[in-house]
Amino acid sequence: MSDQQTVLITGGTGSLGFRAAEAILRADPDRVVAITGRGGAAVDAASARLGDRAVGLPLDLASLSAVRRFARGFGELGLPPLHAIVCNAGTQIVSDTVRTADGIEQTFAVNHLAHFLLVRELLPTMATPGRIVFVASDTHDPTKPTGMPRPVYTTAWDLAYPADSDATAGPGPAGRRRYTTSKLCNVLATYEFARYLDTGTVPPAVTVNAFDPGLMPGTGLGRDYRGIQGWAWRNLLPALTIVPGINVHTPRRSAAALARLVLAPELAGTTGRYFSGRREIKSSAESYDIAKGEDLWTTSVEIIEKL
Repeated sequence: MSDQQTVLITGGTGSLGFRAAEAILRADPDRVVAITGRGGAAVDAASARLGDRAVGLPLDLASLSAVRRFARGFGELGLPPLHAIVCNAGTQIVSDTVRTADGIEQTFAVNHLAHFLLVRELLPTMATPGRIVFVASDTHDPTKPTGMPRPVYTTAWDLAYPADSDATAGPGPAGRRRYTTSKLCNVLATYEFARYLDTGTVPPAVTVNAFDPGLMPGTGLGRDYRGIQGWAWRNLLPALTIVPGINVHTPRRSAAALARLVLAPELAGTTGRYFSGRREIKSSAESYDIAKGEDLWTTSVEIIEKL
């Protein structure tokens, strides 16, 4: 009987997701990696570069119906059992307020809600022991010197359907705040899923952890930046990856730490934790707010079930 298992990585056509797929395939010959991306040609090209144990699957995370169709058809693809889900894809929009076809603010929809739905749909099909990793960011923590605005979490409903007045400070500051708040949602969702899946078994049947890859300048996450900010993201900030002691990394270095969360035997019993690279650390104080976690869970379920 084959020992192969599948790792699903959203946003696997470039940067962190692609490098994580490379690291997983290199480290474990029994792993098959399924990567997703918005365009069929891009995922086909990326999977071809990864080799014959990789498959590329188009997935539009801005459409909840597309996510639902993808998840419900995943088991019919003939892949080995699903061992891990890496919720990696993300967006940051600083040029305007953008809403999806479902009417949901796009940063919240892509960075949180689509992954919440994907995990909920795929959980019953996962092999055990299994692992889920949400790629978060230290920008969710206002005590960290990230240069980003602190998240503002009122209610999940407000995040999904913000009032037009939400962007009065300008699209740039509003967009960056929505990004940091979506990363807070990733951590809150991690802890809620960990509690939801806690059946008392040791090790847990499915573990759920959050991962901060650090700042990775030059990647597609900054594609919406314009002018001097865009130039610095592409040309200046990548030089910081060689400076020791700061949380700025190349995608390859961060990907190795992410692959460890998927594969390392010593992490088989680790769940409901936050990792900055290879180090387990505390997330922000707000991320442990159970009331906010419950609000996020309840509202997310309400939205995905009505659409």
